[in-house]
Amino acid sequence: QVQLVESGGGLVQAGGSLRLSCAASGSAFYINAIGWYRQAPGKQRELVTILGSGGSTTYGDSVKGRFTISRDNSKNTVYLQMESLKSEDTAVYYCYADLTRFVPGPNVREDYWGQGTQVTVSS
Repeated sequence: QVQLVESGGGLVQAGGSLRLSCAASGSAFYINAIGWYRQAPGKQRELVTILGSGGSTTYGDSVKGRFTISRDNSKNTVYLQMESLKSEDTAVYYCYADLTRFVPGPNVREDYWGQGTQVTVSS
């Protein structure tokens, strides 16, 4: 199995910065895509950003120009640098990964989610 463990959430003032981390652990897997979603109270979960295996990135419209995703392949860790935070960025942020696991028999491609980390931006 594979686990995604997030860290770095917290309380920050509007205009401030925060960096989230997500580490993927387990054995024999390949990351097809990895990134972040978020869910605010009473709202649907929405895409923040996704990083593909070829390096392509997709950002949600509301975070373009403010958030940056990066990856450390040696640590199987992805980072989300959040700048110029706004109160509307307040949400639980979930790490997401599209993984292929190398198991006996056919490889298994699955979606994985972290447990979520709270980001609160005070105005």
